[in-house]
Amino acid sequence: MIIDTLKNANLYYGLGPKFVKAFEYLQQTDFSKVEKGKYEIDGTAIIAIVNEYDTIPTEGEQMESHRKYIDVQYIVSGEELIGHDFLKQQTPSKAYDDTADFMLFGETPAFFSKLEQGMFAIFFPTDLHMPNIKVKEPVPVKKVVMKISVQ
Repeated sequence: MIIDTLKNANLYYGLGPKFVKAFEYLQQTDFSKVEKGKYEIDGTAIIAIVNEYDTIPTEGEQMESHRKYIDVQYIVSGEELIGHDFLKQQTPSKAYDDTADFMLFGETPAFFSKLEQGMFAIFFPTDLHMPNIKVKEPVPVKKVVMKISVQ
């Protein structure tokens, strides 16, 4: 997992051309004019999911993991906590769903990171993550999740 600000995105261009394209999309798009929804940036190789929601408490939430896609979660506005841990030998509480590309884990996150406007987190298939968590009180967040295929 990687946590940084979008102004440092060029540091991660070495991860490959799909990351370059995803970061360029994040840098060049005016998200105040983009509605919630799913957008194909490069077919199914790079997908942008624009979402707006209020942050929530950790109670009842679980960590998730993916196999087909790497998440780049970018905060357009607002702030949230994201719980995370490494995928080791944990047993999923919800088995892997190949169509939705996720599985859930009931363990408590090992740690939380606060993401604010302009920050992103990269979660690889070996990373568990629990996004959308309130810092103190629920606040509105606009977030873009770039889904980058591992293939």
